[in-house]
Amino acid sequence: MKLLNNGDLIRKPSFLTISTFVVVSCVFFYLGKHWSNGYQQLVFYTSHQTPMAYGAATISISPNFNKTFDVSSMIANNQILDAAPRSPDSIPPPPPAPSANLVPGSIRTFGIVDENGTMAEEFDVGDYDPEVVENWGNGSDPEVVDSIGGSFRFGIKKFKMCHETMREYIPCLDNEKAIRNLKSTKNGEKFERHCPKKDQGLDCLVPAPKGYRTPIPWPRSRDEVWFRNVPHTKLVEDKGGQNWISVRKNKFKFPGGGTQFIHGADQYLDQISKMVPDIAFGSHTRVVLDVGCGVASFGAYLFSRNVITLSIAPKDVHENQIQFALERGVPAMVAAFATRRLLYPSQAFDLIHCSRCRINWTRDDGILLLEANRMLRAGGYFAWAAQPVYKHEENLEEQWTEMVNLTTRLCWELVKKEGYIAIWKKPLSNICYLNRKAGTGPPLCDPDDDPDDVWYVDLKACITRLPEDGYGANLPTWPGRLQNYPDRLQSIRMDAYISRKELFKAEYKYWKEILDGYFRAFKWKNFRLRNVLDMRAVFGGFAAALGERKADCWVLNVVPVSGANTLPVIYDRGLIGVMHDWCESFDTYPRTYDFIHAAGLFSIEQKRCNMSSIMVEMDRMLRPGGRAYIRDSIIVMDELQEIAKAMGWRVTLRTTSEGPHASHRILTCEKRMLRG
Repeated sequence: MKLLNNGDLIRKPSFLTISTFVVVSCVFFYLGKHWSNGYQQLVFYTSHQTPMAYGAATISISPNFNKTFDVSSMIANNQILDAAPRSPDSIPPPPPAPSANLVPGSIRTFGIVDENGTMAEEFDVGDYDPEVVENWGNGSDPEVVDSIGGSFRFGIKKFKMCHETMREYIPCLDNEKAIRNLKSTKNGEKFERHCPKKDQGLDCLVPAPKGYRTPIPWPRSRDEVWFRNVPHTKLVEDKGGQNWISVRKNKFKFPGGGTQFIHGADQYLDQISKMVPDIAFGSHTRVVLDVGCGVASFGAYLFSRNVITLSIAPKDVHENQIQFALERGVPAMVAAFATRRLLYPSQAFDLIHCSRCRINWTRDDGILLLEANRMLRAGGYFAWAAQPVYKHEENLEEQWTEMVNLTTRLCWELVKKEGYIAIWKKPLSNICYLNRKAGTGPPLCDPDDDPDDVWYVDLKACITRLPEDGYGANLPTWPGRLQNYPDRLQSIRMDAYISRKELFKAEYKYWKEILDGYFRAFKWKNFRLRNVLDMRAVFGGFAAALGERKADCWVLNVVPVSGANTLPVIYDRGLIGVMHDWCESFDTYPRTYDFIHAAGLFSIEQKRCNMSSIMVEMDRMLRPGGRAYIRDSIIVMDELQEIAKAMGWRVTLRTTSEGPHASHRILTCEKRMLRG
């Protein structure tokens, strides 16, 4: 073997490679050590193998083990390498530890664990996480959405926030310019609808009050709501002594009383039931109208008796009473007995209740009581709790005499008068009307008068005729009437290519299957659902299917004026609803609903209405954290997505159960809390 001399060894390539690697390693080590002075060392990970754990990754322990670092300051230091190193004296001392001496009652808790660490049966949900709230801004950003054939379509990239003074704005009821120009206001005209012109409608997002919180869930909301959600104390000042409402810490409390039932609604309802047992709440009487409802305690306590009550009141000196009712989770609308028909059909309510409702029923030949008579079901009851019933002052006795004379001419029977309550019953047919003496007023309405025509229709000083075939009067008791085919189904003016009964049955089956999917796929069991709006209800199948699932919610069914008037059928089923034109604003406060449902609405209304206006109105009515499901043609979905995103909603476009090639989609939306 030939031995290598020293010169040969140096010239070998392998030796040169190893030598170069050693020199370079030393240089980098020296440079790294030099430039790392004053900086924290890093933790190094290695996969060095040992005989004991072959193939297992190991971690070598850094000198920094069990130490903490301020990453922000490390980054800042590395960005200014030429800065002079700080002396140890310049490093600020750590903050002092918090004192252990806590002041009693100073612990603020959220959730289900109290300050003692025990589980609480009732708990408060904390405020919205400020990181979720967006700094939305106050400018609307227009943009060109697309261009086809040289023509441009402009959309809104982002809707601006309305001024904070508009946080309770109802466009058609707060139109101050139109109200100022009214020729007369003596009959309550200023409390009726006066909508802005189309080019002057709402074009911004109505803000929530400062400190707004997720509403307290039902049934707790019957008795208490957050003060910051409806921050008004006028009702407390005016009605606190009548057991309506009080303020306690950060909540409004509702003891359940009213002007005429200061000892509580339950006791009052028991009294009515004893006076007229045939009223039979929850079986014979299912749908009730509470006029001049206050904070709606009457309707709130009827829920436990399987009765759904629509509470109405004008936006008057007690303007927030409907807002309190809705915040409590009670069905309510802003409405007034003034000069136009209310937006409910004939024979809608099994009982109409007025407790100190501040309505002069006998004015103008009883035109307001005639409107109540139109809406009262044949054989239904009218309950009046007011001072003329029980006080013996001269002017009050005159009012009582006028009321008795009017109701007698209406063929109402005074069934019972006890204490401060009087209850009348409406006849089942027209026989009594036809047997009155000649010239007795008010007269019967003309045979061609449609008692279900209510959209911007003036009041009529005549008695609404009852159907000769008894339609509307022959109803089964609740809950059987929910699935019963109502007689008035046959009188609806609609194009039907198959049996109306088959349509009625098919609609319920359709929504039952869809809701089964919603509960299963979208986890609706965990969804807080109380106040619900169905924007295109047809026969009320969606609400009926929710009711069959025992969902603890109520649904206001809207029948658009552009379609067949199916409202009588909805009420005959034991549900509630209203007529409306979605080209205009709805008569409710902002932040009314937890869930808004719109099926087939936009594809029908897009030729009549501005879709952006409808969507902005939906945003006004929807609570922060609330949801909207839009089920419609794929043709309108792109535009609806753009509008929803411009309003700050979280949106997801989903296929229906029919599959990806179906002509319809579901746009699921969630409204976020936005701040300007």
